[in-house]
Amino acid sequence: MVGFMGRCPECGAFGSFQEVERAETSSGRKVKSASSAERLNKVQATNSQRVKTSINEFDRVMGGGIIKDSVTILTAKPGAGKSTLLLQVANDLARQGIRTLYASGEESTSQIKSRADRILKEIHDDLHVVSDNSLNSILDIIERTDARFIIVDSIQTFTLDEFPTSRAGSPTQTMECAYELVKIAKSPDKPRIVFIVGQMTKEDELAGVRALEHLVDTVLVIEGESGEELRSLVSTKNRYGSTGEMGFFNMTEEGMVSIDNPSEYFMTKRSEENQVSGSALTVVREGTRPILLEVESLVSPSFTPYPARIGESMKREQMNTLVSILEQRGGIPLYDKNVVIKTTGGIKLKEHSANLAVIVSIVSSVHDSPVGSDTVFLADVGLTGELKKVPSLEARLREADRMGIRTAFVSSDYSRDTKLDNLKVVRLRTLKDVLGKVF
Repeated sequence: MVGFMGRCPECGAFGSFQEVERAETSSGRKVKSASSAERLNKVQATNSQRVKTSINEFDRVMGGGIIKDSVTILTAKPGAGKSTLLLQVANDLARQGIRTLYASGEESTSQIKSRADRILKEIHDDLHVVSDNSLNSILDIIERTDARFIIVDSIQTFTLDEFPTSRAGSPTQTMECAYELVKIAKSPDKPRIVFIVGQMTKEDELAGVRALEHLVDTVLVIEGESGEELRSLVSTKNRYGSTGEMGFFNMTEEGMVSIDNPSEYFMTKRSEENQVSGSALTVVREGTRPILLEVESLVSPSFTPYPARIGESMKREQMNTLVSILEQRGGIPLYDKNVVIKTTGGIKLKEHSANLAVIVSIVSSVHDSPVGSDTVFLADVGLTGELKKVPSLEARLREADRMGIRTAFVSSDYSRDTKLDNLKVVRLRTLKDVLGKVF
């Protein structure tokens, strides 16, 4: 005997219920018909089926290209370049013969066309665009156009008709829309590439429930200050590549321009007769890649009881620690000096491998004595004044050698001999040894 329910508690409609029989297991648990299982060793892996673009830094962050049946979320602050980058990627793939669909729930098609005219030299015929907030309509267009690369911008503005009581951006609508997009991307018959734009909260986090990040294959974040050109693309999750990988771009009027040689970008080229004081080079790791980086310092007299300590690119606590080490272990008094530190390009100093370079740049400014631009400093400095080894030193040395650096100062506990073309590795034990050798 089936009970009667007159009015639906969800939508309020009368007579909308239908009786459906469901299979039951021997234990009485209701089940749906199961999908067929496959032998794992017979499953065809798609990891090698990557689609490459002409944007090198984008491909690097994606792990060497885009997997054909993958779902990616891209998030950033407003104005960081999310829509610009994806429009460039979409046009690039359309040029390769991959039919693309750019679905926007925020902008009209004329607004998207205006941006495309500004950043794209030529708009390809296989790039389609639609402005609609109904994901049902978008899914229908995907089937009719047979689009293989889909951009949904942004997920918080779309709704499914099946959930009329939930507004756009609610957890229910956001997750259900994402589930539908994952379903069409993972279709074994027609695998598709799906990119979802996600809005960012005031706390600089992806808006919505955390389950959204778990659902997708890759999560990308664009970082950068609104008043600066430099943008970094970071993968905070990547099932098909390295989590934490980073790519660099210049945000210009013509769109996002890939910085294919960051080591050249984050240092200042100077001839031997134009060397300046207050500059020192190091090699930092951003993602899995070593990058040559210039550290600049300015030391000036202070006429106040509390000298200024300004570190635009590092934490104040870390900077004060290095200043104290330099005073106590290096014999350089700074109690009456202002100290300002920054990096070329504005990269944040998140690791301790740059500490020796920071200290050397300060001493160079104090003595007004330039350090050669063919020298790098690769060591942490302990409170005892001893040099400490840094991780992945071999990769850093190879990058310095590739960029034409001739001398590298490292800690004395480095024992491996890396094959280098022109780079000379100098092993020293203490900070005083380095300062005595350089100055």
